[in-house]
Amino acid sequence: MKGAYWHKLTGTKVSFTVIILLITTVFIYTWKRNPLLTSFLLSSDQFRIIPKDFENLQESYPGNKLPSKVPDNTSETPDIHPDIWNDEKEDDEVRENDPEECNYAKGKWVPDTRRPFYSGSECKRWLSEMWACRLMQRSDFSFEKFRWQPENCKMPSFTGMKFLRRMRHKTLAFVGDSLGRQQFQSMMCMITGGKPAPQVQDVGWEFGLVKARGAVRPDGWAYRFPRSNTTVLFYWSASLCELQPLLNGSDPKFVSYALHLDRPVTFLKKYLDRFHVLVLNTGHHWNRGKFQGNHWNLHAYGKPVSDKLDLSTAKNLTLHSVVSWLDSQIVRNPNLKVFLRTLSPRHFVNGDWNTGGSCDNTVPLKGGSEVLLEKSSDPFAELAVNGSRVRLLDITALSQLRDECHISKYGKSSNGVHDCLHWCLPGVPDTWNEILFARI
Repeated sequence: MKGAYWHKLTGTKVSFTVIILLITTVFIYTWKRNPLLTSFLLSSDQFRIIPKDFENLQESYPGNKLPSKVPDNTSETPDIHPDIWNDEKEDDEVRENDPEECNYAKGKWVPDTRRPFYSGSECKRWLSEMWACRLMQRSDFSFEKFRWQPENCKMPSFTGMKFLRRMRHKTLAFVGDSLGRQQFQSMMCMITGGKPAPQVQDVGWEFGLVKARGAVRPDGWAYRFPRSNTTVLFYWSASLCELQPLLNGSDPKFVSYALHLDRPVTFLKKYLDRFHVLVLNTGHHWNRGKFQGNHWNLHAYGKPVSDKLDLSTAKNLTLHSVVSWLDSQIVRNPNLKVFLRTLSPRHFVNGDWNTGGSCDNTVPLKGGSEVLLEKSSDPFAELAVNGSRVRLLDITALSQLRDECHISKYGKSSNGVHDCLHWCLPGVPDTWNEILFARI
């Protein structure tokens, strides 16, 4: 009796198994013959997590269209050299001091054999030859082997990876003169380690930064690291003021410009909403020679200003006007961080650039290595930001100690004229960026 029951049960299981196999075979055969059925299956894309800031990311592309290929961080070629993408994590870095409590301008220069961050002879995509002293006749580069150490706080270590993680889905904008352009090029070399980084995209057209017909260069540059969606840009505005063409009725070919001291440059008003960190600088173009050469005419509150107005007073009015406007914009966008960088010092000795001035010293820190001042060496910039939400990026005093770091007589087209204004790169502007990184 039990044996009969056992055989019956076994036969039932076998029949059920055969039925399942037949159904599976028919399903697979039908699926292969009819691709339409695949639309009912879940694809791996349906499990892809949409970034929290998808809407902001979408708005950053023309026509609100994202790139056709969504980057896959597990397989994409890095934006920067693989050596820079290590296993460190931003979250693992303990900040031992509050960036706003630390006075990064007070401290000393100390030797560091790990410097510089990049090679001046290899960072060719980002660094202009006229500032790459490694490509000149200069033979002493001991000035590259120093770093800035704040007095009572620790300077966070900079790596390209850490920067891109901190600036993920964000834009850093430098707006200013040629010293601002140096800081921008320094930052690009620091992020990439001086490597070409072919994956980095030129997105200047998104900000109107294209070379106009007949122009030597565009008004600026913008680059995007697609893996982190980080954009770094520079816009040339030596005065930070709005410039308005003034046509001459008697000579239509001659164009002068109204320089509105009370109005920020148009580029800022147009693109500020797309910035997350903004660094401004101005200073060295506020002299009569530059104003005459650029055909700038002072205007304020819609009216011409007397040419007898002292240009330092005019610059001061501009600083306060721009800071005041930006302060009002930060109220609308509290995540925006704005820095006014203080004046980069000149080191001409026995004359100016056009009267035989020079800067021949090549000995690092010959005049001292320490800054003990509590206040800024640029009182105009310090006063302008006082009481506002705009922050001071104070680099004047620490840069004043580095007279050996200028281009000097080694520029390829110097014709005997010393450049004691611009810096060799790698060099002092790298330290400005280290402090900036510490504060963002």
